[in-house]
Amino acid sequence: MKKKTTRRAPAKKTTTRQKKSSRKSSVYIPAYKAIILCLSVIAICVVLLLVSTISGKTESEPGQEVLSSIAERFEPKPEEVAPAEPPKTETKKAEPKKEEPKKQEKTEAPKTEAPKKEPAKPDKTEKTEKTEKAVSFGFEKAKNGAQLCFVFDDGGQNLDQLKKFLELPFPITVAVLPQITHSVEAAQLVRKSGNEVILHQPMQSINNSINPGPGAITPDMTDDQIIAQLFINMEQISPIAGMNNHEGSGITADAQKMEIILQTVSEYGIYFLDSRTNVETTVPYVAGELGYSYYERNIFLDNEKTRENALAELKKGLAIANKSGSVIMIGHIWSADFLPLLLQQAYPELVEKGYTFSVVSTSKARKN
Repeated sequence: MKKKTTRRAPAKKTTTRQKKSSRKSSVYIPAYKAIILCLSVIAICVVLLLVSTISGKTESEPGQEVLSSIAERFEPKPEEVAPAEPPKTETKKAEPKKEEPKKQEKTEAPKTEAPKKEPAKPDKTEKTEKTEKAVSFGFEKAKNGAQLCFVFDDGGQNLDQLKKFLELPFPITVAVLPQITHSVEAAQLVRKSGNEVILHQPMQSINNSINPGPGAITPDMTDDQIIAQLFINMEQISPIAGMNNHEGSGITADAQKMEIILQTVSEYGIYFLDSRTNVETTVPYVAGELGYSYYERNIFLDNEKTRENALAELKKGLAIANKSGSVIMIGHIWSADFLPLLLQQAYPELVEKGYTFSVVSTSKARKN
């Protein structure tokens, strides 16, 4: 007899279904997507690390430095600064105890002494400006078109003193000494300021013991020596508008010497201003004989080196100008400590009273 065979359920069908069901239950991710996902995760992590490190640095290092610098400069209160200052210097122990000096120390930290002096200076200048405006000299009103000429001798000795005169608000004539340290520079400064330069020619006085200085005309010189010396001095500080005598009471009284001097001056094309250091000057006589014009000094402002004397002489000069129409007043550069200030203070009132100002070469004071 044949054995009965029992049929089993087909294995293949069950296995394929199971495979299908298993495939459906699990998610399949392609390899390239997985790589992209990993890279993006890594990139995110790297970015987060960079952000955390940067924020950590900015919060820790620069922040601490800025806060510490601010704390050092601005945050400390006077109560906290006071105990810290005494141990630095023993001499400043008294300063922290007072509240007012502490405020000054904060504002004047970069410059300790200079700021204290600076505010004092403007106060002084403001006071002087107020006094200048308030000063009234009681000058008489100008008459006959009164014209004032100011000449300042001895230029070339001190440039700082000279600069004070060059700041005057009206035109002036400066007589520069030759053959000294600042002769050339002084003449240049005067010309640059728009004022007039003349040669302050040294000449021997009656007192032979007085040394008139380098480049002087002396009684023992020949005519040729005088001419040569004059040309050397004139060329050194040229261009110049004229010449006047420094000392020279002995030479101006010598008609022969003055004839040579005036002829040389005329050939050079400049004028001669007689400082009249000697009442017996021969300049008017010699100039008249030669047919030359010249100028002469009327007033010395600072024979006595005081403000009061200079003011008195100035008023005398105004009287001469009102009478004759012009006046030539001579001062000296070494009076820079008071004379420029006096003239600056007098200037507004002089203008108000109708006086005009001129250099010598354009003045009405020429003698024929």
